Amino acid sequence: MANANLRPILIVMMLFLAYLLWVEWQQDYGPQPAAPVSAPAPAPVPVPADGAVPSIADAADLPAMSAAPDAAMPALAGSSEAAAAAQPAAARTLITVRTDVLELRIDPLGGTVVDSQLLSYPVELSTPEDKVHLLNDRAGRYHVAQSGLLSTDAAPNHTTAFTFERDDYELAAGQDTLVVPLRWTDSDGRTVVKRFQFKRGAYDIAVSFDIKNAAGSPWVVSRYDQLQKAPPGDEGGAGFNNPERYSFDGLGFYSPADGLEKLDFDEASSDAYDLTTSEGWLAMIQHYFFVAWIPPQAEQAKFTSTLVNSASGPRAIARVVAPPVTVAPGAEQQIDSTLYVGPKLQDELEAIAPGLDLTVNYGIFTVFSAPLFWLLSKIHDVVGNWGWAIVLLTVLIKLAFFKLTEAQYRSMARMRKLQPRMEKLKERYGDDRQALSQAMMKMYKEEKVNPLGGCLPILVQIPIFIALYWVLLESVELRQAPFILWIDNLSVRDPYFILPLLNAVFMIATQRLTPMVGMDPLQRKMMQAMPIVFSVMFAFFPAGLVLYWATNAGLSLAQQWYITRKIEREA
Repeated sequence: MANANLRPILIVMMLFLAYLLWVEWQQDYGPQPAAPVSAPAPAPVPVPADGAVPSIADAADLPAMSAAPDAAMPALAGSSEAAAAAQPAAARTLITVRTDVLELRIDPLGGTVVDSQLLSYPVELSTPEDKVHLLNDRAGRYHVAQSGLLSTDAAPNHTTAFTFERDDYELAAGQDTLVVPLRWTDSDGRTVVKRFQFKRGAYDIAVSFDIKNAAGSPWVVSRYDQLQKAPPGDEGGAGFNNPERYSFDGLGFYSPADGLEKLDFDEASSDAYDLTTSEGWLAMIQHYFFVAWIPPQAEQAKFTSTLVNSASGPRAIARVVAPPVTVAPGAEQQIDSTLYVGPKLQDELEAIAPGLDLTVNYGIFTVFSAPLFWLLSKIHDVVGNWGWAIVLLTVLIKLAFFKLTEAQYRSMARMRKLQPRMEKLKERYGDDRQALSQAMMKMYKEEKVNPLGGCLPILVQIPIFIALYWVLLESVELRQAPFILWIDNLSVRDPYFILPLLNAVFMIATQRLTPMVGMDPLQRKMMQAMPIVFSVMFAFFPAGLVLYWATNAGLSLAQQWYITRKIEREA
């Protein structure tokens, strides 16, 4: 009985461990970034001692005008703008904007968002004043959101100096929206007001260009939005305790036809993205958070990726360029898009743009992970604690598979009854494996026993186990979520290793309930080592995941005890 009983448990454990090792192997020895294929490096720009980087690179990071073959790449329009561009962002006055969830800094040079803090998300619980920065213009962490207009005539782009009324804005109590205007005017009477509109409790920002043409000729302009980001280093380190190691970090492009396509930073140039579509968007995605530009859904825009060099190193660019519009003399035109800077809040993203919830990196297990997260969030709505929600979800999963598990143990019980006959068959046929196999299959048929009955129910559950692993690893809702007592953060390891030890106790107790008679010495040693192996491995996993496994192990122990006793009473 033990041989048949413990083998499926061994299979599950080994498969899951093999999956985790495969993920680790892919990180260490998978395809490595290719040498960047990029535009020629511009003339060196001095980088200040404090590490600040100019908000502007060179003409290489300005797109060509979409669907306008005669359009030339715009240049700096005047000496004042060129002088401003030569200054690092740290040397210029930046506009600070505070809402209830965001604090941003906007560079008047181009109206570029050069810094953002997520006020509800500290980097570490021990330092709540240190918030997560998504956008940043510091050397080595360069990540900015740019937008502008392209034209064969003068037009403000992300290299152009805007004028502004104030350098500090804050969403007041009782105020639902906050508007930050920047203004540009040329000598021919053309005027552009670039507006950032913030909403209370929202991470999506409406960005509009209010265009007024007071010149004597039509003005053809095209809006572009782009994200620039330096390839990240391995700041989080290696190992199972670093969730960022397994989460995607790179560029994302969405289209209704292809869904979300992800590009690593080296692919931004070597395998560049190029697609014209409506209802699309682009993003820079990382663990838990992302930044995205979302053009109007009906707009047939051109999405591309590229890589440029700067004095501080290469930068990947995800870009969207809208088709040109013509503003007649004396006419006005408004051009809009949306900038999202925030967490991957799954319940809110779909309402902002179709497919935006795909930024949550469940990978190939999305078909299982998405429903599991939905159920987990509904349980959380009732109990108000993510830890208890994990416990109750585990209970529901065990209940859902109870009949399968009962069938598994009944099959094992039948196999146990056949154990003496199997030993006699082994003695009778000796080393004649073919005859032994035929005799055993005949016995199984006569007794109506399925030798795989103990394995299949557990194998069915493997995708769910791995899918829940990704839910607990990827859901920002569980980031820094407290449970009880010593566990104040489910997204990092158990500080006292109590949950891994508890899981080991449950596994050992399960083994004691299942005698290992009939198991060959190698299998016996592997099974005895499993609690130790998993305890060491789980010691570095997020506490939320270990809570699930420990709860599952405890419930499995209770379930095995109950079903085994029930079968014995029936016998």
